[in-house]
Amino acid sequence: MLQRTKGRLLLTLLVISGLAGTLKSTSISKKERKYGTTLMKDTKSDLLKSIKGLTEAELNFKAAPDKWSVKECTYHIAETENFLWSLLEETMKTPANPEKRTEIKLTDEQLVNMIEDRSKKGQAPEPLQPKNTGYKSIDEALDDFKKNRSEHIQYLKTTTEDLRNHVAKLSFGYIDCYQLCLFIAAHSNRHTQQLKEVMASASFPK
Repeated sequence: MLQRTKGRLLLTLLVISGLAGTLKSTSISKKERKYGTTLMKDTKSDLLKSIKGLTEAELNFKAAPDKWSVKECTYHIAETENFLWSLLEETMKTPANPEKRTEIKLTDEQLVNMIEDRSKKGQAPEPLQPKNTGYKSIDEALDDFKKNRSEHIQYLKTTTEDLRNHVAKLSFGYIDCYQLCLFIAAHSNRHTQQLKEVMASASFPK
């Protein structure tokens, strides 16, 4: 009888402490963490594989004078990673604003699909144009990208910060800081697709 009572008490304590942990937890779920880190890893790998071994002529080739080269796409990817992560850090330093969550109109999947969709083109802001990034070589841009992306993956793997209740405003609307991580990964994929289009050009150097 005493054993049964002890067992019930232990079970009750476990349930209560488990519920308390759930209610107090502001970190992202395991599923969200896995989805985000996998997206960041896969899009990093895809970019690096896509441009590995390209010659200087291949890196600098443009399908048209107003189009970006593979090198310019890479510069833009690396610089935008810096820019968006700075936005995330600034947003996380401000007080949580969960009341703004009602302004978020896109699900995580919709956001990723929207950013990766190359059928809708846009103009990159002037500071993120390849000529304004400050990179002097493809190696410099790639080193910066690889270092930053590794740090960002590690952050998303381990953070307990309240990413969902810190909301930022972008040109197309509001997204939370977890979605900002997804945006970063999807953005690099968008422009990896672009540089693959350059490489698929009939006049691309062989």
